[in-house]
Amino acid sequence: MGEIVWWWGPQGYRGCGATWVPPFWTFPFETMNMTQQNVVMSKTKSGINRDITSAQKPPAAPGYIPIPRRRVLKNLEINGGQRINAWVDSMRASSPTHAKPTSSLPEEHSSWILHHPSALDMFEQIMDASRGKQIVMFLDYDGTLSPIVDDPDRAFMSDSMRKTVRKLARCFPTAIVTGRCRDKVYNFVRLAELYYAGSHGMDIQGPTRDSKYNNKDNGDPVLFQPASEFLPMIDQVHNQLVEKMKSIPGARVENNKFCVSVHFRCVDEKKWSELAQQVRSVLKEYPKLRLNQGRKVLEIRPSIKWDKGKALEFLLESLGFANCNDVFPVYIGDDKTDEDAFKKLKDRGQGFGILVSKFPKDTTASYSLQEPNEVMDFLQRLVEWKQVSLRLRTRSRV
Repeated sequence: MGEIVWWWGPQGYRGCGATWVPPFWTFPFETMNMTQQNVVMSKTKSGINRDITSAQKPPAAPGYIPIPRRRVLKNLEINGGQRINAWVDSMRASSPTHAKPTSSLPEEHSSWILHHPSALDMFEQIMDASRGKQIVMFLDYDGTLSPIVDDPDRAFMSDSMRKTVRKLARCFPTAIVTGRCRDKVYNFVRLAELYYAGSHGMDIQGPTRDSKYNNKDNGDPVLFQPASEFLPMIDQVHNQLVEKMKSIPGARVENNKFCVSVHFRCVDEKKWSELAQQVRSVLKEYPKLRLNQGRKVLEIRPSIKWDKGKALEFLLESLGFANCNDVFPVYIGDDKTDEDAFKKLKDRGQGFGILVSKFPKDTTASYSLQEPNEVMDFLQRLVEWKQVSLRLRTRSRV
């Protein structure tokens, strides 16, 4: 496995119940070689000094999901037809155009909403559950902070959403956890005070002091990239898929650094089987990669034990909340890949997940919101709640 680079949060993050300080600085560290953990601490140019001897040990590097090449080839070649049919069925199931008839939706939606009530309607109850705990916010991007659009390169967030997220980050530690390339989602969000976990958490970076994110002279914080050795392989797959998809109108191939996304939102459904066949023809040559499906997208990523849930856990550990009872993580997302994070929160018995969806879906999330506008309303209420809490606390001390 290639070199893994680890970063830590500010001193105030360490230990249970630590007071959170908004992260408007970079993270300086002395260079250390920790061979047992395969970790390198790297030094940035500016920031505050800290003692790293009391820092938590980094988690073990993620292992591979064992998939014997012989079995992969058997599944893809001998049972190729069945596999393609299964892919296409799954692609149909993820399509909003294949929702159940409207006549059956009211009853089903009413039943679903009982188990996943609106986070706006339940806001006061949610805040009651968080009292005395440190709220930490995790946000997906597409379909959560920005609307789903046909062209993934034009998934812009609104100025009002950006303003809301900026205020949120001043109140709580806030991270964007997305399947997108980290650099690309940063260019959409343009907020240097956030944490960014791109490529489904395989590319993590902390807040920067300067908004010129890609300027290394500004002392960017350290990265965590558990799948760096796969970069050449991902580039090869991307290039091959670009050529393969030229024959399928509407298909788009996106290189998200540690994964490749094949978008079929604008592809005629009659072409879905051909698209799946083309993806299969490339994937069968790379047994160390696996296929995942999101919302109108097929994603090829490394077969390592890492996902958005692992990224959430990594960030909580980095903030000093690994084994704390007084942390309250909130994860908001709309995609199937966000379920790993929802499940992680349920397993921890802390915080909750919020699914963004207008339609009933199988989910581990506790609450729901219908669209990005409702997400913005919820985040604004969080900010207002925090501001009121601080004012009341100040008055009580006078």
